[in-house]
Order: sequence, then structure tokens, then C-alpha cells
Amino acid sequence: MSKERLFYGSYEAKNQLDHPGRQRSGAVGTVLPGRAGLGTSSASAEDVVFFPMGGIVLSLYPREKLAEDATVDPQGSGFSGITLAYDTRSKEEVDEVLKTVEGLGAVVVKKAQDVFWGGYSGYFADPDGHLWEVAWNPFFHFDEADNLVLP
Repeated sequence: MSKERLFYGSYEAKNQLDHPGRQRSGAVGTVLPGRAGLGTSSASAEDVVFFPMGGIVLSLYPREKLAEDATVDPQGSGFSGITLAYDTRSKEEVDEVLKTVEGLGAVVVKKAQDVFWGGYSGYFADPDGHLWEVAWNPFFHFDEADNLVLP
């Protein structure tokens, strides 16, 4: 495994994007004070917004859909509405990471599988109960410093 490549997903911030009359940059300025006008990636779609942040990416996605993808109850006490994601360079690396973290005490809550958006991912809960997605996205690439580069 190489250095960490993280996404942060948040329901609360995504809901701000959905309110009538709010512009994306204003909503993100609320979430990230002082960062109003933060540009979005062309990889953003109707239900997901990606904000490149110098090697990491802030990703906003609705709580219910995030819970469904992770195969957990959106209202359950074990789901905070936020997941972290580790992006890999291959499907094989997804499997390797999940096997490694399971051996270290994490609980795999969704085995890796091909997913609706064209990638391959699975989820695990770390010892503190935080959900992590381990994903390979064929549409995202890495630079020579191993930073995630969005379109």
C-alpha cells in the first residue's frame, strides 16, 4: 500500500448543496470557512460533488445513499453519516487492503465488489467503529507523487 489517499463524505454538507437558492461555493464556504469559491471537479454528478484539495478530495454525497452503499442503516446509532475512503490503483489493491485491515482487527462490513458507478469497492469498520470505503475508480488517476488527480 502506498501513502494515504482519502475522500471525506458528509451528508450534512451535501444537504446544504440541495437547498434552493444556494450556490455550491456558498455551501462549501459554510462547510469550509475561508474556502468559498473552492472549485469542483468535472467528475461531480447529480448526487455527488468532488472538491480537489491538493492531493486529497472532499466528496459530498447524500446520507441515505452513502448508508445504502455501505450496507448499513442510515438511522442506526452505528452510522455517523461520514465515511473515509482509501483509493487504490487496482481492484487487487482493494482486496489486499481489506485483507490487511481485517487482519489488524477491522471488521469488513461490505465485501469488495463491482459497484454501480463503474468501480470496485468494499467497506470496513475500524476499531472505533468509523466506516472506511476502499475503492478503485477507473476514472480517477494518480500523479507521480501518488496524489489523487480528478478530471
